[in-house]
Amino acid sequence: MPNSPDSMVNQFRLDEENEEEQQGAINKDIFVTVDNPESHISAIETFITYRVVTRTTCSEFDSSEYEVRRRYQDFLWLKSRLEENYPTLIIHPLPEKFVMKSMVERFNDDFIETRRKALHRFLNRIADHPILSCSHHFKVFLTEETTQELAPHRKLGPGFLSRMSETMRAMANSVRGLRSKLEEFAVMQAYVDDFSNKMCSVDKVTNRIIKEHREYMDELKQYGPTYFQWAESEELLAEPLKGVGSCVERCSKETEEQIQHLSEVLVPTLHEYVLCADTLKAVMRRRDNIQAEFEAKNEALASRTTDKEMLDFSNLCSAYGAQAVATATGGLNDKERESKKELKFENVVDQLQEEVDDLADRVEQANNALRGDWSRWRTSMRADLKSAFISTAAKNVDYYEKCLAVWESFLLSQRGESMEQRNGADAS
Repeated sequence: MPNSPDSMVNQFRLDEENEEEQQGAINKDIFVTVDNPESHISAIETFITYRVVTRTTCSEFDSSEYEVRRRYQDFLWLKSRLEENYPTLIIHPLPEKFVMKSMVERFNDDFIETRRKALHRFLNRIADHPILSCSHHFKVFLTEETTQELAPHRKLGPGFLSRMSETMRAMANSVRGLRSKLEEFAVMQAYVDDFSNKMCSVDKVTNRIIKEHREYMDELKQYGPTYFQWAESEELLAEPLKGVGSCVERCSKETEEQIQHLSEVLVPTLHEYVLCADTLKAVMRRRDNIQAEFEAKNEALASRTTDKEMLDFSNLCSAYGAQAVATATGGLNDKERESKKELKFENVVDQLQEEVDDLADRVEQANNALRGDWSRWRTSMRADLKSAFISTAAKNVDYYEKCLAVWESFLLSQRGESMEQRNGADAS
């Protein structure tokens, strides 16, 4: 016998709860809550701050509980610092900063609540991460009580010229490209591109469906009163017309609840992973830039080493000739001049060798960090999307069952009235 929709959904939920219990078994020692948004209005600017409450058992913290207020710019600061210190770890995206078309809605309650939830998820993703949760900048963000106390830490970051230098170097590496890319990262890149396309498509279609549902709901709200008005002028049809009008009103309310569920559960999750795809692309670019810089330095080292070998060979040949007299400009003979040139080459080669060794270590660290985070991210992504899809499926079943029950109730009432009318006619 096939399972009913309810039993299937309940089974999925049971499986999901078991997975969550297994994940919850992992020790967690930092718990962060983002709540209580407040508007701040001044002559210069207007902004929202959020309360960030932290409870922890970590020995690195001086206290077990902290309460601070942070604005969106503070979250941006934290994310940029984490990206600078961990360029190939996958840092969960922040909600987008408002754009021009939504400036008017920036202090709308729905907008603020949606952002609060996103900021809450952002901090808890960091708190759950085995490496990011130990970051000094994360600790500063959670513990410094005021924005003024946070300001000195902001100044410790790279300056404008340093950031420009990094940007120019990244652009040069991007133009140069990679000579060879490990197959596993090529596969990752292909997956990310495909994932991005799919998420963007699903996100767009979901928003289009919600828009159509809203239009349908508006039509129902105009449609229902028409039957009640009609009932006033049709005495014999009054009861069925009122019944249809009531059914339409109830279906309109159910449609409104379904739209709200899609807007609060499915849409935020989908859009979050649209932004995650962009984050992944940035991480892949940073990894490629590190490898490209390593390859460029390695080529420079090989070139300098070749030049040094040619110089050594030339010096060896000239040693069999007669020693030239000192020149008027430097007072050095050819042998001394060649010795200085050889020493300079040796210093350059040694310096390049050190840089190549450092970059080789950076490449290995970047690769290992991305490998570990890639697996962790995919597990989290699948759990989040599965939860959103199951919740949406359950709500869809509930929505259509309620609408069906409304119309079935109307049909039963009309059949009952028809039976009574027939019985009355037979009795007469």
